[in-house]
Amino acid sequence: METPELEIQLKTLPNSPGVYQYYDKKGKLLYVGKAKNLKKRVSSYFNKKHDNARTHLLVKKIANIKHIVVNSETDALLLENNMIKNYQPRYNVMLKDDKSYPWICIKNERFPRVFPTRRLIKDGSEYYGPYTSMKTVHTLLDLIKGLYPLRTCNYDLSKEKIESGKYKVCLEYHLGNCLGPCEDKISAKTYHDNIDAIREIVKGNFKDSLHRFRSQMKAHAEAMEFEDAQRIKEKIEVLEGYQAKSTVVNPSINNVDVFSIVSDEGYGYVNFLQLSHGAIIRSHTLELKKKLDESDAELLAIGIIEIRQRFNSQSSEIYVPFELDLGDGIRVTVPKLGDKKRIVELSERNAKYFRMERFKQTKIVDPDRHVNRLMAQMKSDLRLSVEPRHIECFDNSNIQGTNPVAACVVFKDGKPSKKDYRKFNIKTVTGANDFASMEEVVFRRYRRLLNEDEPLPQLIIVDGGKGQLSSGVKALETLGLRGKIAIIGIAKRLEELFYPGDSIPLYLDKKSETLKVIQQLRNEAHRFGITFHRNKRSKAAINTELETIPGIGEKTVIELLRHFRSVSKVKKASETALSEVIGPAKAKIIIKHYQQTTNEN
Repeated sequence: METPELEIQLKTLPNSPGVYQYYDKKGKLLYVGKAKNLKKRVSSYFNKKHDNARTHLLVKKIANIKHIVVNSETDALLLENNMIKNYQPRYNVMLKDDKSYPWICIKNERFPRVFPTRRLIKDGSEYYGPYTSMKTVHTLLDLIKGLYPLRTCNYDLSKEKIESGKYKVCLEYHLGNCLGPCEDKISAKTYHDNIDAIREIVKGNFKDSLHRFRSQMKAHAEAMEFEDAQRIKEKIEVLEGYQAKSTVVNPSINNVDVFSIVSDEGYGYVNFLQLSHGAIIRSHTLELKKKLDESDAELLAIGIIEIRQRFNSQSSEIYVPFELDLGDGIRVTVPKLGDKKRIVELSERNAKYFRMERFKQTKIVDPDRHVNRLMAQMKSDLRLSVEPRHIECFDNSNIQGTNPVAACVVFKDGKPSKKDYRKFNIKTVTGANDFASMEEVVFRRYRRLLNEDEPLPQLIIVDGGKGQLSSGVKALETLGLRGKIAIIGIAKRLEELFYPGDSIPLYLDKKSETLKVIQQLRNEAHRFGITFHRNKRSKAAINTELETIPGIGEKTVIELLRHFRSVSKVKKASETALSEVIGPAKAKIIIKHYQQTTNEN
């Protein structure tokens, strides 16, 4: 049975690929695992009874769960491998050996060889990968050899030795598998052009190669060589599913600390990724409470110093998302593109996930803190003078001017207060006039609150742009409330927020909590208004001329309107069509009624 702390951690895990780490109560790492969906995988340990005694004992010892979010399942597999080899957790049996994933090496030579390897040697050679499947490596190498014949011998093909005639072409040349650089039958420039093309293939840019494979497969199929066609089809499938680059492992990034930050009104969250020999071996996120409204740069600098001391990091270079001055002895890099940029983005992603999880945990264990933080955030984002503890949102509903109604929904402390919802029948406006309707309902709502001495909201939101906002402002002005209650309009298309007297709208971050609350208010007002409007329209629809026909009752009218959608379509329907819905007897009554009406006219 998990502890309350573990239960909260499980509830707030993300549904993303990543690596999870289990720790005991002393902080010792017990187990590292990978998951396509972290929440489902980790929860499964606690949701079922384990027959395996080792797993049962592991679950009993778990006191804390940490995780690192990555971009894909392949990245998770590679990161799991790195961390198990680095930390050797007690309950991990697999992947503890020194066997590593394969790479493709383009050797640093005058006429480079291209071959698979599990060892990375710092001799200037290029390494691409790692690959989670040796099958992918062999398929790529088969593709490369089919397109660009390369040497496989390990001779020293220096210019002097070739010119002196030291080497002779071998069987590979006569079989067409090598172009004979040992006898200078291909120039170094042409050979290196081929190597450039091979680089594109191993980077994943093999559109032309796939097209060539498909042509070969088609040719084999037309020649009834189905086994050869199937073999090429399998290669195409492997290449199409091939992930060329991994942000988790890159041998060109050596022993670097990566830091990033996300923040809100009260806290900053600094994420740390430690890379050793191009592989992530640690991830940690530090929560820092703001004291004097510090900037992100100030919080990040504090976080970097604390984290490097805590983990005794000796790395001389760090990657950060923006310029920082950390004194002498530390080289600060702000990556602009490529794998270095992607690793900083991965760090930012982990910081964001940590922040989201903290919000979820706070909602569970300390709801007041969550509400206080959200209200402070909304006050800042919406440029209000007070926190919007009580918000009311208005929406009009009418279809082609019929049955105009309006709805008012109420949120208190960021949550719906359904007992305070109100609906309005439009009384003073005829037809589809949204502006006049908005003015009427805003006026009626706050005149009543004033008369009954009920508390007024701190924020009013009207669903619509400048026109509806102006109508709402006019109503408040009539009541003497303008300037006493903040009012804004939200336009549907681009989620623009309009303020009285300001022609330029405010755009909030699409992921901000403030915008999410406003969208929830707007959607709830729309839902509530539409429901009221449909009910009113349905009742009105029944009171049609169909009900005036002798022998036709309410149930029959509802069936007819449900099937034909309108009275005019019922009027035009044939006796046969009517009979299928309400039977021949009633169909004759309706046909006879409309024939008489036509004759009278």
